[in-house]
Amino acid sequence: MDVSQGVKTDVKTNNGMIQPGSFRVVAGPCTIESYDQFVASATAVKQAGFEYVRGGAFKPRTSPYSFQGLGEEGLKIMSEVCGDLGLKGVTEVMDPYDIEMVMEHAQIIQIGARNMANFSLLKRVGAAIAGTDHGVVLKRGLSATVEEWLLAAEYVTAAGGDNVVLCERGIRTFETSTRFTLDLSAVIVAKRLTDLPVIVDPSHAAGRRDLVIPLSKASVAAEADGLIVESHHDPQEALCDAEQALPVEALFGLKDGLQPFATAMGREVI
Repeated sequence: MDVSQGVKTDVKTNNGMIQPGSFRVVAGPCTIESYDQFVASATAVKQAGFEYVRGGAFKPRTSPYSFQGLGEEGLKIMSEVCGDLGLKGVTEVMDPYDIEMVMEHAQIIQIGARNMANFSLLKRVGAAIAGTDHGVVLKRGLSATVEEWLLAAEYVTAAGGDNVVLCERGIRTFETSTRFTLDLSAVIVAKRLTDLPVIVDPSHAAGRRDLVIPLSKASVAAEADGLIVESHHDPQEALCDAEQALPVEALFGLKDGLQPFATAMGREVI
């Protein structure tokens, strides 16, 4: 397929995740560390006015000695907390054998940047969510072109999974002042080439919490359909990516801070 000619796919709205005229915000900690930690962070997400909470049970870490997540225990924590608070969970799957287990506990499956080109995983996820209300957030690879990113999404849709949301999370460049370089031009290009919704992860792109909100505002102007940001009730104690997680004080003001920009784009922050 030549994506330069456009990939126009008839897609659903990810179980309500992406709605016409809306700008969806997904927030929560990088990793589910314990029940107390996740319920505190998820409660803040709900109090901030958002419906979707992120949290990693399986974490691909550069170092094998870093915290890798709680696995199935983390999924059970997410399921329990989301059920109690009326939230919807977003979490990453890394192993094809874990897909069904993840689907039991979360509504949205995330495929991380390091697995964007794991075609076996993409096909298995697409087949697993076919005919269900589950959705997929597909992050762009660290060095992937827009074409490669869109074709990765095609692996999911071709297998029957039509609830796919693309996520721009920054690419690796020569710049060292940020963790990655947020490529907002890719968001605009992707929106021109596909009907798939596109959201932005400013937290992983920046690697610095002081840049997350400005990049979030820029993402609205770049025609993104939403954000996925990291937040933590006590960022300094976070076991993963502490330096980029928003504290709850910033999360509480995020919706009001984004709304003027969303209004200019004809959207409502939800």
